[in-house]
Amino acid sequence: MPPKNSAVNSGGMENQQVWVRDPQEGFIIGKFVDMVDGDALIKPLDAKLPQRTCPLDEVYPAGEYTADVEDNCALMYLNEATLLNNIRTRYFKDKIYSYVANILIAVNPYYEMKDLYSTKTLRSYQGKSLGETPPHVFAIADKAFRDMKVLKQSQSIIVSGESGAGKTESTKYLLRYLCDLWGSTAGPIEQKILDANPVLEAFGNAKTKRNNNSSRFGKFMEVHFDAKCQVVGGYISHYLLEKSRVCLQSSDERNYHVFYMMCAGAPADLRAKLGITKPDDFQYLKNGCGQYFCSSASEKKLNNAQKSKDQISKGSLRDPILDDVEGFTAMDQALTRLGLTDVERMEIYTMVAAVLHLGNITFEDNPEDTKGGSRITADSEKSVVTTATLLGVDADELRQALVSKVMQTSRGGIKGTVIMVPLKVYEACSGRDALAKAIYSKLFDHIVSRINKSIPFKASSYYIGVLDIAGFEYFRVNSFEQFCINYCNEKLQQFFNEKILKYEQDLYAREALNVPKISYVDNQDCIDLIESKNGGIFSLLDEESKLPKHSFAHFTSEVHRSWSGHFRITLPRTSRLKAHRELRDDEGFVIRHYAGGVCYQTNQFIEKNNDALHASLEGLIQESSNTFLRTNFANNTCPKGKLTFISVGSKFKTQLGELMDKLKNNGTNFVRCVKPNNEMVDHRFDGNSILGQLRCSGMTSVLELMEHGYPSRVPFQELYSMYKTYLPPELVKLDPRFFCEALLYSLKLNQKDFKFGITRVFFKPGKFAEFDRVMKSDPENLKKLVANVKKWLVKSRWIKVQFCALSVIKLKNKILYRRQHLIMIQKTVRMYLAKKQHQPRIEGIIKIRNITKQLADMEQTANQLKSSKDSSLKDIKKLNAELEAARVKIKSDTKIKKQEIDKLVANLVSLMDKQMKGLQETVKKQKIAEEQEKLRKIQEAMELEKRRKEEAERKQREEDENRRKKAEMEARRKAEEEDRKRQEAENEKAAAAIQAQIDKEMMEESRYREQLEQERRDHELAVRLAQESNGQVEDSPPPIRSGSDVRGPPINNNKLIRSENVRNHQAAMSNKKYDLSKWKYSELRDTINTSCDIELLEACRHEFHRRLKVYHAWKARNRRRTTMDENERAPKAIMDAAARAPRTPMKQAITESSQRFFRIPFVRPQAAGQPENPYSAGKRGWWYAHFDGQYVARQMELHPDKPPILLVAGVDDMQMCELSLDETGLTRKRGAEILEHEFNKEWERNGGKPYTIPSERTK
Repeated sequence: MPPKNSAVNSGGMENQQVWVRDPQEGFIIGKFVDMVDGDALIKPLDAKLPQRTCPLDEVYPAGEYTADVEDNCALMYLNEATLLNNIRTRYFKDKIYSYVANILIAVNPYYEMKDLYSTKTLRSYQGKSLGETPPHVFAIADKAFRDMKVLKQSQSIIVSGESGAGKTESTKYLLRYLCDLWGSTAGPIEQKILDANPVLEAFGNAKTKRNNNSSRFGKFMEVHFDAKCQVVGGYISHYLLEKSRVCLQSSDERNYHVFYMMCAGAPADLRAKLGITKPDDFQYLKNGCGQYFCSSASEKKLNNAQKSKDQISKGSLRDPILDDVEGFTAMDQALTRLGLTDVERMEIYTMVAAVLHLGNITFEDNPEDTKGGSRITADSEKSVVTTATLLGVDADELRQALVSKVMQTSRGGIKGTVIMVPLKVYEACSGRDALAKAIYSKLFDHIVSRINKSIPFKASSYYIGVLDIAGFEYFRVNSFEQFCINYCNEKLQQFFNEKILKYEQDLYAREALNVPKISYVDNQDCIDLIESKNGGIFSLLDEESKLPKHSFAHFTSEVHRSWSGHFRITLPRTSRLKAHRELRDDEGFVIRHYAGGVCYQTNQFIEKNNDALHASLEGLIQESSNTFLRTNFANNTCPKGKLTFISVGSKFKTQLGELMDKLKNNGTNFVRCVKPNNEMVDHRFDGNSILGQLRCSGMTSVLELMEHGYPSRVPFQELYSMYKTYLPPELVKLDPRFFCEALLYSLKLNQKDFKFGITRVFFKPGKFAEFDRVMKSDPENLKKLVANVKKWLVKSRWIKVQFCALSVIKLKNKILYRRQHLIMIQKTVRMYLAKKQHQPRIEGIIKIRNITKQLADMEQTANQLKSSKDSSLKDIKKLNAELEAARVKIKSDTKIKKQEIDKLVANLVSLMDKQMKGLQETVKKQKIAEEQEKLRKIQEAMELEKRRKEEAERKQREEDENRRKKAEMEARRKAEEEDRKRQEAENEKAAAAIQAQIDKEMMEESRYREQLEQERRDHELAVRLAQESNGQVEDSPPPIRSGSDVRGPPINNNKLIRSENVRNHQAAMSNKKYDLSKWKYSELRDTINTSCDIELLEACRHEFHRRLKVYHAWKARNRRRTTMDENERAPKAIMDAAARAPRTPMKQAITESSQRFFRIPFVRPQAAGQPENPYSAGKRGWWYAHFDGQYVARQMELHPDKPPILLVAGVDDMQMCELSLDETGLTRKRGAEILEHEFNKEWERNGGKPYTIPSERTK
């Protein structure tokens, strides 16, 4: 969006002269040529410059740009380009002052302008309003004085600008004006206020790159007045002295002026007494610029012993107001006039010399110290002695305090023990510099305090304060000093915004002036970032400084962490300057100030924020014999060894808060100083730099406001009182507002130049001065003015008389007009009254007829009811009777009121609505009930059908499942039958082989026996022959069997060859995990009933049934019977099948038992001793068995003539079948195996309890 005064807003753009943005000159003049892609094509009037294309918001109309005006608000176009051009034009005409409304802009000329500040010029501004005389700093001083006198309010003049812009000189001229004109009767007060300036400049000003006489501190100088507006005293407050300059300066900058004044201008005896020589001999001076400020005459007074190498090689520095040779004498005389005695002045010079000699003390590593301590070099011994003498302390104690510090222990021994800690070289240098800065700071505080005490002070009614403080600073390296200065400028900018911009717009709104609002940036968030108590940068810095082991990196990280994401603060890597982007995140931060972003390096923040010395140096100073030194350090006492911390930031924040309170309670005037160039030469105008300064100072925003604003204003009563003495009696009697109107209109001023508010009159810039000049002119002109006012009053009154006559004529015509229309009005009123009386009755009857029609509908509805029909019809008849009664009443009563009719009709409507509602609800309920009944029947039928289908589907599923399971059981039975047959075949084959083996062995045995028999016979025959022949017979060995070992023992033929089944059984028994042979019957049964261990359970069951078999076998041998007992354990068919079945090897024990269910028919014979029952004989019962694995878990006998017998393993074991599943042969019976639910159904039907299989038992 282009600015309001840009070229695009004016008609006829072609060949129009405009200002266009330029990076060097700020703005240059050119002609508008054409539009190119939305931008303006500009041809500069200077032929050396090429054409350029610029955005529309950088192009402004020029108008008449060769002439200049004193008040920039009087320009044809108000914008930053015309403002810069007017200042440039006046600067090259040696007119360095101009206004923006009531704000003075002062450009530093960098040379002495003749008669600009002469006494004659000074007197010419006394009592003159702004605009009557050319712009001048004296005009601002006079305005402040007149405002104080008229408004009975203290005033402040804020002088701001960059370093080198001329703030210090402007401050001196402001004070000079106030003291010369109204302090002449105060005697010495005037001179002492003026003498304070050279002293403060000597001790607080220094040469920098940008300014030869730069104030390195801020000051607020108050000139106090009594009720008669005569000077009665003064007071100086100072802020933020740059102490680091005492120890370090850049190569082209100098230390404070007083050091060079003492080297160049102090008397020889004083220099000899204090050991002052040339700047090159002092460490605190030789690193900076060593040249003196001298004139040609004063340079001749210097001898070679006083000159530095730079002074000899480059010569003296030149400045119209600075001279180091003559400056010492002027400073000494000013101190004398301020009331300082010779002794006091000597004390001051001694401290200055002590600082210089202290800086010459150097340190080196101490090889004798194992802790890495330091010592003073041999070259510095002379400086140590000189410094100790000047400070009034013992030289040895000074050495000790500089290379060590005392600490107080808090643990590791006796608490409170003081120990001596050696300092490293860099720590000793830091301590030395801290002492030098502390001494100089205390000296400066003492000088300011001494100046304030020397100025006589009487009872003060008001004061005018002049604030001279450093402007916004941004260098390549910005440290704690720049941070504090820019924080101060943020506060002042906020004050400027509120005082000038915000206050002005609020005033226009209160006075009902239609002035457009001007937007400006509110920097409160930036101020909160710095000074907030909870997490502000000052607070974080103080917290870090109080830590025993503080670190600037930790402090920086905390700042970034606390304000992460805040718009005003960011990391150094975002800076536009390459040197700043190279910083690490914990080495600095960038703050976006109102004037632009500044990168601060935090490596010295903590040291510069601490105003305290370590305990050794503090104690040394307080024990000094120098009264001056001891007195000024008296307030810094602290226990030895304790961490000392005095926050510089907190102190400055407090001082700045007090200053802002003063400024807010005072009337305010502003002087904006502008630096024309960085080379500090005359008649050189750097437009781009000046444009930046104007923007930072808020001048462009003020100019935009004043384009539509009224900077001069005066209350009606005050304006009336101001000119009351000049007016004749007939005008004095007028009302103040009417007087102001008469006065301004009689002058025939342009109505655009002034505006009447609610309580005051406002003037455009420069117009109030014109009005004031006319009013206070010579008596002849005043007579003409009074005559014009009287003429305007007569004219005004005559116009009022004419207006009154016309008003009477108009009133007569109105009366006649009204008379003619009265009859029409009366007729209309009568008609209205009749209508008003009878219309409600007619409307009421019509409403009753409508209600009667609705009753017929109600009656039809009531006839549809099945229940409560009679009561509803009765209510309808009753309501019909009430309607008829109401209709009769309305017809018969002619005076009935509309409210009564409405009430009567409303009651009837209410009754009908109520009855209709009830009738409708009854009908609705009846219909709902009928529908619900229908739905219920349909739902029941659907549910019945659904259940039937589900039952059929369930039965079908069960049948399918049962068929599947039975098919599986049959397949399993067949598979087991096949396995059994195969096993029997194998057994038969094995038995045949065994039988053949036995037959073979028997044949061999028979042959062997026959052989033995033959041998016996042969032996007997031989014996007989021997007896007969008297010979001997040898025993022959028995014949050897074929294939046998002769030496082997004889084979026991009687030994039985055990079957394969027995060997398998023995192998199985030898591999058992549990030996249960010694367990009791009760233990086995309890384990079977309760154990969750499947292997143990199976082993117990095998052992238990083995014992049952043995028991029943023994019982069978000892008891013979021919028929089955009443409590037979199993049907005889099963027992017989088990007896016939061959012994098969025991199957491998299973860990998970299988559940199988069987049902077979049986006929139980009559028990022995019971009579035969022909009816029950031969009746078949059913025997059910549930096998859990190989053994029966439940069995049940169902007989038609007997109660069912239900047996459970673990309870009824002695009556249950002891045979295993394989032994019973049930798996081979077709149709014997049934499903689980079939068994459970009969079991539960006959009273059986649910059975829990062992694997599902809870452990």
